[in-house]
Amino acid sequence: MSMETQALLVFLLIGLVAGFLASLVVGGGGLIRCLLSGIIGAFIGGYLFSALGISLGIENALVVQIIHATVGAIIVVLIARAVA
Repeated sequence: MSMETQALLVFLLIGLVAGFLASLVVGGGGLIRCLLSGIIGAFIGGYLFSALGISLGIENALVVQIIHATVGAIIVVLIARAVA
């Protein structure tokens, strides 16, 4: 398995976990909705934490990415509900 394939699988896994965690917090639907909200949330959360200069002080990069993506996914779900 190439590095690109592994990176894509890790990215999808982080998105899925983040979407699932966000659905636990704000309620949500199935697998595809969790995956989409988690992937979009990963970009939103990563941007927001970086733009605001927020550092969590956690050594494990995977945990930090899941937290950023989860916060972003929660934001995405709440905005989608407000628009709909």
